[in-house]
Amino acid sequence: MAKKETTKSFVLRVDAETMAAIEAWAADEFRSTNGQLQWIIAEALRKSGRLKKTKKGPPAAQDRGASEPQMDTDVTDDH
Repeated sequence: MAKKETTKSFVLRVDAETMAAIEAWAADEFRSTNGQLQWIIAEALRKSGRLKKTKKGPPAAQDRGASEPQMDTDVTDDH
């Protein structure tokens, strides 16, 4: 039987300036504000060694830069 993933909810109080910055960052990354906060927390936990890196994480925790297509740099000269 697969383990069911659970999510906990809680209230977070953030000053208006910080919230505006988070909302703008989320919009830049095409994430919801909640998703951006989850990503920020997950990144901080991974960088501090408090959360193991996973092969597959929630979409908000994945590095969006790594998903950009790579350009093919092989050049073949048929002449």
